Amino acid sequence: MTYTLITGAGSGLGRAFAVECARMGKHLILFSLPGSNLESLATDLQNEYQIAVHFFEFDMRDAAALQSNTDFVIRHFSIDFLISNAGIGGTSSLMETPLERIDDIIQLNVRSTSLLTRLLIPHLLQQPNSYILNVSSMAAFTPIAYKTVYPASKAFISSFSLGLREEFAGTGLSVSVLYPGPIMTNCNTSRRIIHQGMKGKMGLLSTSEIARIALTKTLAKYPVIIPGIMNKLNQFLMWFLPLGFRLRLVSKEVKKEMQFSTV
Repeated sequence: MTYTLITGAGSGLGRAFAVECARMGKHLILFSLPGSNLESLATDLQNEYQIAVHFFEFDMRDAAALQSNTDFVIRHFSIDFLISNAGIGGTSSLMETPLERIDDIIQLNVRSTSLLTRLLIPHLLQQPNSYILNVSSMAAFTPIAYKTVYPASKAFISSFSLGLREEFAGTGLSVSVLYPGPIMTNCNTSRRIIHQGMKGKMGLLSTSEIARIALTKTLAKYPVIIPGIMNKLNQFLMWFLPLGFRLRLVSKEVKKEMQFSTV
């Protein structure tokens, strides 16, 4: 009996991954922050899809808690699929961003993903076939002013994932990286996307659609997953636009989000 472990499973894309995996008959282990109401989600998924679901609510920025909970999972369950989805971002001037917020982005997006992957890979390699899906972002393809740390963290996820894929080529472990475009995951994000008008909605897909595409292609061992035609086109154009031009172009649009900043 093998399980899929999903981080950031309490809301947004992580919750969509949990639902789509349950529909596929996969047993689940869910990580999310305290207060994420994972118990209710676990009960619903167990009742509707007749699968086993175990959940752990803790702060993944706490390295000791991350190692403790992961060690418990490794001792008691067989994992053949890791979906590292947990992450945070935001839009604000660097000078107006609290140091704690910068540290939070780095700890969650970069450190926790790296540590969890390192802890689980020996366990994943014990399975005949296993998978890692890391969630990056379209923001990984260019630096962006007024976000600065977030796209850098997602560029790390991209590089980290593709490096891992090559390192473990020839084993039963396949690593994929997902680059979603805009996602309406919460009220603040939704306001920013709507304010951008048609430009903000280009590449916009539902979380369930992104999850379905990502899971199908990860299990088919695709290295790079860009959901949606518009997102593929945007990525293609990014390769041809000079760095300075695309940096100014994207940053100009992102600057309009400043009024919705919650940092």
